[in-house]
Amino acid sequence: MAQKQRIYADFIPSTSSGHRSVNQSFQRHLRPTFFQFGINRMSLQSANPLLRVEQVSHDYTPATPALAPVTFAVAEGEFVCIVGTSGSGKSTLLRIIGGLVRPSAGEVWLDGARSTEPHPQIGFVFQKTNLMPWRTALDNVLLPLELIGAVGPAQRSQARSLLELVGLADFADVYPAELSGGMAQRLVLARALVRHPRLLLLDEPFGALDALTRERLNLELLRIQTGQHQTVVMVTHSINEAVFLADRVLVLGEQPGRILAEVGVDLPRPRSLALMGSERFGALATEIRRHIGLVDT
Repeated sequence: MAQKQRIYADFIPSTSSGHRSVNQSFQRHLRPTFFQFGINRMSLQSANPLLRVEQVSHDYTPATPALAPVTFAVAEGEFVCIVGTSGSGKSTLLRIIGGLVRPSAGEVWLDGARSTEPHPQIGFVFQKTNLMPWRTALDNVLLPLELIGAVGPAQRSQARSLLELVGLADFADVYPAELSGGMAQRLVLARALVRHPRLLLLDEPFGALDALTRERLNLELLRIQTGQHQTVVMVTHSINEAVFLADRVLVLGEQPGRILAEVGVDLPRPRSLALMGSERFGALATEIRRHIGLVDT
């Protein structure tokens, strides 16, 4: 049992809530309309957010404060990116949301309930894949289900469907060492989705990949997020990646991290890489750089 708990902590699997309220289902039904027409979704967030972060701060030691009080909300089905310079507390904030780090002050609420520890409705994807090298791709996807003793024909079929979703249907029996970096990250994403998370947390998942692979995976992530109506909070150092993926971008200031700005991304969906050459895309990226201090005001 101790070994299973250790493995669980390595990748923080996620699960389904088992049901949806009428209002949540209504929000999901409307989501493509918000994306297509760029309607402001702030009223939806404040009315019934899936995630609320309230006055969260964190000090590693009294002399090293990582986060100043941070407050924001995320609506169900929304994609929010967090950017900032190194040391601004982005990853610390994400780990607090995921229950991996306890904040020094403040609270995190998931679907109306206070969240203080790793939550079965939260999936987490790190930059490091943490795949089990002795297990095939299919068995890596199934591992979170094995830890709760829930593997049968239905679960194997579900895992194969997820491999197909991430473009790895032909690699079910392949071991991690035989996969490229991009394929390994897609496998980790499939594993994080196997228990239908309400909230997916991504901590620089593509940061170690080359630029071309990263762009391809950005497109794949958008396709999956739209198809699954997935709520995502993602930390990235890439401003262009944040603008391309997100509905909103939160800009964190230098240590101790605090929200300097919240930039709404009013680009139409679905998005293609050609959008990166548009005037509006450039204006949004420049606005974020200005808040960080990379561009003179």
